[in-house]
Amino acid sequence: MKLNIDCKSCGAEDELQSGARCWSCVLGDTVDSLLANPSSGSIPPELVPLPAALKSMKRANSGLTWIRQKHVTEFLQRLAHTPAVTHETLDQLPNSRTREYVRGLLVEHGVIPRRDELRARYNHWAEESLERMNDPGNRETVRRYIRWHHQRRMNQMDEVGQGTFQRSKQTVTVAIDFLNWLTDRGAGLAELEQAHLDAWQAEGPTTREIADRFLKWAIKTKAAPSGLKMAPHRRGTSARLSAAAQEAAVQQVVHTDQLPARDRAAAILVVVFGQQIEDVAALSWNDVTVTDELVTIRLGSIEIALPDPLDGPWRRLASDPGHGLTAAHPNSSWVFRGVSPGRHINPSHLRERLRTVFSTRAARLGTLHELTKLAPLPLIAETLGYSPATIERHATDSAAAYAQYIAAVRT
Repeated sequence: MKLNIDCKSCGAEDELQSGARCWSCVLGDTVDSLLANPSSGSIPPELVPLPAALKSMKRANSGLTWIRQKHVTEFLQRLAHTPAVTHETLDQLPNSRTREYVRGLLVEHGVIPRRDELRARYNHWAEESLERMNDPGNRETVRRYIRWHHQRRMNQMDEVGQGTFQRSKQTVTVAIDFLNWLTDRGAGLAELEQAHLDAWQAEGPTTREIADRFLKWAIKTKAAPSGLKMAPHRRGTSARLSAAAQEAAVQQVVHTDQLPARDRAAAILVVVFGQQIEDVAALSWNDVTVTDELVTIRLGSIEIALPDPLDGPWRRLASDPGHGLTAAHPNSSWVFRGVSPGRHINPSHLRERLRTVFSTRAARLGTLHELTKLAPLPLIAETLGYSPATIERHATDSAAAYAQYIAAVRT
């Protein structure tokens, strides 16, 4: 039986269990007992910000539910035994979602410094992926490809983006599959022939053409014979929403409450402004201004004002951005906060959330196809944050090249 009485420990009035102690006090004792160093009986000074953050959660009972899970309890106890809490010592603990979630909490609350997690994840993934190679010689070739092509490029970036991370994984995965395919047929990379490439593409899905990225590197480094080519991807073959389907999607997103405000706000950026889902997921409140009179968003170099009713979901999202009841986002500026502490929503997860309304790729391509018929290409590129070359390709596909626009203006 639960009662609303004063907690016998802190005196606060709260919903209590028969023990007459509030959830916050129970949470505090639980956290202290798990994170106390067994030799000293106290929490190590460098770890103090973590228990302080966990105890400050607005919904203490939810925090208890999470902490009392066996795998979470065991991990926190193991963390208390760790001599020094660093990224390196965390990497030595068993890989799990709990480890990465706690790592995020430690970063967000200043226990350990921030690092480029996608770069670190890629390095770990790449080392494991090499175990799938059937031939030792091919394994070393792919190892060099990873080190001198992908990892070198990542090391030159301020921060590795989700797109770079996913493309690099995909490229290496297809390269490994291709080399294993060659090995199964008794052929090596140095003996590669055009017939091999033609058969590789003909026997499998269109994603096999991604091996072309590895092939170009192999030819450049003289690991493969020159003059070989894969059939290129045909542009303009991707599905896109028709104008009528776009209008129906806008009506569903703007004028119904079938989706949460967060998903509706994201959908507006895709189907109205042709934004890539990776860019939507990484949008910051520094790019959005919400006042009583106006909502503006900066996608490119120009602030775009959202008219009524497009501004509605954004006003609701600004008043309640979500994930505010846990310790995961103490000072987050992400518009679309993710489950992981201090991180924005995973683009793939956001893409799946919007799939009930439309394919984000088809919606984006359909929107750009229509927009290039209506406005000057440089203005579209500047406003929406695209390169002029990208918008020019869409304009050519929609029979609205910029040269035609200039001719019309002069006339």
